[in-house]
Amino acid sequence: MNHGVEFKNITKRYGIDASAPLVIKGINFEIEKGSLTTILGPSGCGKTTVLRMIAGLETPTSGQIIMDGKDVTTLGPADRNVSMMFQSYALFPHMNVLENVMYGLKMSGIEKTEAARRAIETLGIVGLVGYDERLPSELSGGQQQRVALARALVLEPGVLLFDEPLSNLDARLRREMREEIRGLQQRLHLTVAYVTHDQSEALAVSDQIIVMDDGLIAQRGTPQDMYERPGSEFVAGFMGEAMLFPGAADAAGRVQLGPLQVTSRQAVAAGQVKVAVRPEAWHIHRDGSGLAAKLLKLAYLGSFFEYTFETALGPIFVVSPDLTDVLTIGNEVGLTLADHGVSVVAAV
Repeated sequence: MNHGVEFKNITKRYGIDASAPLVIKGINFEIEKGSLTTILGPSGCGKTTVLRMIAGLETPTSGQIIMDGKDVTTLGPADRNVSMMFQSYALFPHMNVLENVMYGLKMSGIEKTEAARRAIETLGIVGLVGYDERLPSELSGGQQQRVALARALVLEPGVLLFDEPLSNLDARLRREMREEIRGLQQRLHLTVAYVTHDQSEALAVSDQIIVMDDGLIAQRGTPQDMYERPGSEFVAGFMGEAMLFPGAADAAGRVQLGPLQVTSRQAVAAGQVKVAVRPEAWHIHRDGSGLAAKLLKLAYLGSFFEYTFETALGPIFVVSPDLTDVLTIGNEVGLTLADHGVSVVAAV
């Protein structure tokens, strides 16, 4: 089977000194044709280096990069069927929208009339009909984003690459543009590699998420797998907010958290473990049943409340969607756990 992109035992160090540290330490993954894979991780984990190696802007120290069945390990960007959309958009300020979108086609030798036809057609796909003559300075941030997207799409790339594409937008535009990118990817069956540090963005747009840590792949899987079934303490903490509690698992995978018992949904060896609990996994009980808790802090965020409780397990952060029965500082309640948002992972 030909994957859109395949990394085979890829390593990368900068410079020619063999003693220089590896920034990518022997990774393997596949991006299926017509799917969107997000490469996620903290700053310095190697995710942008991976994207640049897919683009041909960096060459691996060892290993193979296969694209659509072809070994492209040593090929430069011009010899790979890829387009990259940068965080800064990189629009030419002296060119209008149509000229910006046509630029790559003209550089590829496409005749001007045909390049203009394809550019206008692509501007229609991204919702910019009638914007041909405007300069980038006359556009909003979201519109500039769409021009950059059109310029990448018009080349009909085999693989489309995104490097932190939404980081310059405000929260509302980020949501709109991630929906736009995901919709286009699915409608046009694009093969996409997408780099971000934003976990919610990754969950919203991805078929597959690859979480990287210090040049290695910590875990990869579907968004639901990564959020609900993290394989390590690092992934549990990185894929959305989670509090980690120490515990000991028995042979059946049961862990006691004060008066509460948690059973692992995946195989875990008996012994010391960590229980990762999402803020939305806690249920609040006015009758005090469960884990005794006293409210220390609260914050109203419109559609939910954030509470911090004092408990025998230490401070516990809870997100509650209940806007009718609102607690006040000092209230004493009980906390129990839902079936979702709770994971047992091996202790590091």
